[in-house]
Amino acid sequence: MFKIIHKDKFTNARAGVIETAHGDIETPVFMPVGTQATVKALSSEDVKYCGASVILGNTYHLYLRPGMEIIKNAGGLHKFMSWDKTILTDSGGFQVFSLATLMKVKEEGVEFNSHVDGSRHFLTPEKVVQLQHELGSDIMMPLDECLHYPSAKDKAEQSLALTNRWAKRSKEEFSRVSERCKVKGERLLFGIVQGSTYPDLRKRAAEELVDMNFDGYSIGGLSVGEPAELMYEMMENAVRYLPLDKPRYTMGVGMPHDFFEAIEMGIDMFDCVVPTRNARNGAAYTNEGRLIIRNGEYSKDLRPLSESCSCIVCKNYSRSYIRHLFNTEEILGLRLTSLHNVYFYVNLLDRIREAINEDRFLELKKEFKDKTF
Repeated sequence: MFKIIHKDKFTNARAGVIETAHGDIETPVFMPVGTQATVKALSSEDVKYCGASVILGNTYHLYLRPGMEIIKNAGGLHKFMSWDKTILTDSGGFQVFSLATLMKVKEEGVEFNSHVDGSRHFLTPEKVVQLQHELGSDIMMPLDECLHYPSAKDKAEQSLALTNRWAKRSKEEFSRVSERCKVKGERLLFGIVQGSTYPDLRKRAAEELVDMNFDGYSIGGLSVGEPAELMYEMMENAVRYLPLDKPRYTMGVGMPHDFFEAIEMGIDMFDCVVPTRNARNGAAYTNEGRLIIRNGEYSKDLRPLSESCSCIVCKNYSRSYIRHLFNTEEILGLRLTSLHNVYFYVNLLDRIREAINEDRFLELKKEFKDKTF
């Protein structure tokens, strides 16, 4: 299900393909975040236009709203949101630990109150796998415990052990449900490497998960407030213990400079809310760096957001016009900026993949080195 097409001559960067039931994913790849069955402000057609081959959804949010009955009635998440390409679903563990209230972590799972209506719920590793099967996810994540930064080592070690016990139960349930639903081999389950900021714990987490033989491996617990250099160190401490023949996914990491650092280590997959969240606040990402379109300097600027961009926004609308939309609180402003940003992110990863195939990854990385994002 994963094939390396080409490895860069000078780094660990690699270009590959992940085969899924809803199409191939060429890696390295950026996955737009569609937390609640939508990439905010964009239609599924918009996201396809941007070139995305996979969208990320969130089990926690979808389980609470609209609820599994409504999604099952629609024929699964793909049909519900009119997206016929690959869907990866996060387990919702991060959201449970960051949004829910009155939370209790137990060996069996996690009990919590919904942030939506206060209703009481209990999620086990098995139930999270079952929910993702009901959604029809192509790539699933197991329930894990997410710690804040910084975390004491004893707490991180206990959390890692619990996460890996949950991972084992998740894999066993994944096999049972796949057999019962006759979708064995059609859906994938990734393990999540935790361990906070402790190299020996990252090593232990990765090695234990590799022994369980997941379809791919994600690196969790990053981009939670730690300095960038420490984040890169933890990435490297995890990825060095992961198999070469499985895809590697860094969760929630998504600034352009981060892509280059992670890909150079051999990481293949990324997701982040940055391009849409920051777009709604007037930040546009371009090959020349970031610009804040609300700023007065753009009031009479008739250039596009980026003169080197070929997206429909840059072909048709000026900075002056988009700034006007933001200043008059017209919803079109954030929609146009979101579309541009997702296009930029998806196509940046396309450019990186092309550079890897041509053994000029470091050349492209140098080109972006001094850009401000």
